[in-house]
Amino acid sequence: MPEPKAVRSLLFVPGNRASWMGKAVASGTDAVVFDLEGSLPPQEKEIGRRQVREVLDAADPDGPAMHVRVNDARCGIMVDDLDVVVGPGLACVLLPQVQSVEDVVLLDEHLTRLEQERGLAANSICINPLMETPQALYAAYAIATCSPRIAYMGSGISKRGDIARTVGYRWTQEGLETLYFRSKVLLETRAAGVPNPLSGMWGDVADLEGLRGLANQTRNIGYDGMMVIHPSHVPVVNEVFSPTQAEVQRWQETIEAMEAAQREGLGAIRLHGAVVDEAHVWTAKQELQKAARFGLVPA
Repeated sequence: MPEPKAVRSLLFVPGNRASWMGKAVASGTDAVVFDLEGSLPPQEKEIGRRQVREVLDAADPDGPAMHVRVNDARCGIMVDDLDVVVGPGLACVLLPQVQSVEDVVLLDEHLTRLEQERGLAANSICINPLMETPQALYAAYAIATCSPRIAYMGSGISKRGDIARTVGYRWTQEGLETLYFRSKVLLETRAAGVPNPLSGMWGDVADLEGLRGLANQTRNIGYDGMMVIHPSHVPVVNEVFSPTQAEVQRWQETIEAMEAAQREGLGAIRLHGAVVDEAHVWTAKQELQKAARFGLVPA
């Protein structure tokens, strides 16, 4: 299975808005989600599918990764979405309103069939199961381990969307009402080895400071990125989820200092007033590898 593209920002755009789709691709986001679910009325579904397929056919391999949110596994039209959009250019399918492992397995089976029929590499299309029901939140680890295609996953946090309705919380700007299940899903996603945990989005288009606050909280608890609803949110999210030059320098210094110490037979040293040992080297190397995936340091 090819390594999925590292993603800090995942920008949603309706699949029936051709002009918006072009702007989304040019926004600087790491990945674009062409939405065939919540933002499209029933009469626009077929138009959206065709327009998304046209954009996928013209996808630049050096541009953002192309993802598509299909309709949920239980509504009866997910297969119609897949029949049109599965092909070259499609990197990942977002599956909404997941309730069980069976939903994801069904999607995996359809993707396997279509990859074989259309001459695509096996497991070349990833899955991002959206955690926006109580059932999914409860079964996060089982869902995260049910398919090798799962490359992105994390808890939703919307103000008035599916997860707010199904869980029943009252949204606050501080986000404490969603902190437990954001943390639970993150832990279980990490335990399952999913490479790129992504959290839900900030819904207020104009409030960039509020976005920055949520993005910092999301990064601090361990996510690699988050979904975004507007192109103006992309630079903020990319900045928050990118290491600073000071962090990169500190990681490089840690590795170099410990390598020098080990040549002298030392297993731990003091660096900038703190004790540093092999565990800190592992962390530094991991963070530098992550930065390299975003093209922020040499690979």
